[in-house]
Amino acid sequence: MSTYAYLGPAATFTEAALKKITTSSDQLIPYANVTAALNAVRKNDAEFALVPIENSVEGVVARTLDELATGDPLIIAGEVTLPVSFAFMVKPGTKEIKRIATHPHAEAQCRTYIATNYPHAEVVATNSTAAAAEALNRGEFDAAIASAIAADHYGLEIVAENIGDNNGAVTRFVLVSKPGELTKPTRHDRTSMAIFIGTDHAGALLEILTEFATRNVNLTFIQSRPTGKELGDYHFIVDAEGHISDANVGQAVTRLREICEEIRFLGSYPREESK
Repeated sequence: MSTYAYLGPAATFTEAALKKITTSSDQLIPYANVTAALNAVRKNDAEFALVPIENSVEGVVARTLDELATGDPLIIAGEVTLPVSFAFMVKPGTKEIKRIATHPHAEAQCRTYIATNYPHAEVVATNSTAAAAEALNRGEFDAAIASAIAADHYGLEIVAENIGDNNGAVTRFVLVSKPGELTKPTRHDRTSMAIFIGTDHAGALLEILTEFATRNVNLTFIQSRPTGKELGDYHFIVDAEGHISDANVGQAVTRLREICEEIRFLGSYPREESK
């Protein structure tokens, strides 16, 4: 039996993704936000945490990237992808809708539906779509956008399903643990890292990209994030195809350690294709 923290409350998309890789004997513990879920691992309250990292429509989950790049080190041990679809829900008997609760990523993916059907309603951000459904159940809002599972879990009435602007949306989640023994190479792996270039200068990003390109390493993800030190000071989160034990990936990372201020290795793990 293992203990897993995840972005809660119950009935989030994260919980649905987590259930793809856990068994009934595992303990699943919901946390209010990404930071709390990852800190549960840092504090030994959980062995693993599952949190969202990117969506095929809305892009990155910035909070996850920032948490992995800072604080006590954590390692990505695996990933899970999950198709996501959204439902518009209310408490039974609701007549007027003035305030709609949902997660910002869900709002961004349902803009057309909201603008068409509820152009004058206020949309209020919550920590997760399930948190919106839970708050709606408590009577804090008039409606929520969440999963159909959340509607069922919290006793809500679905007004409309599949309201997203893109019905093919997929979210990628990462399984995070404390640093330890690396997963074995599968020839279908991903290596993640946070790259701190130090003093910014012309061609800095090109230097990083060149180390991968000259070794025929494909980058599947690159995102700049502010370090928080000062305006204009950024680091990069990079995903590369391959395992750190692969010669070309390992050599690229070794070279980057020579030319960059810091490289935070975030793990090598099997890739899961979107389904």
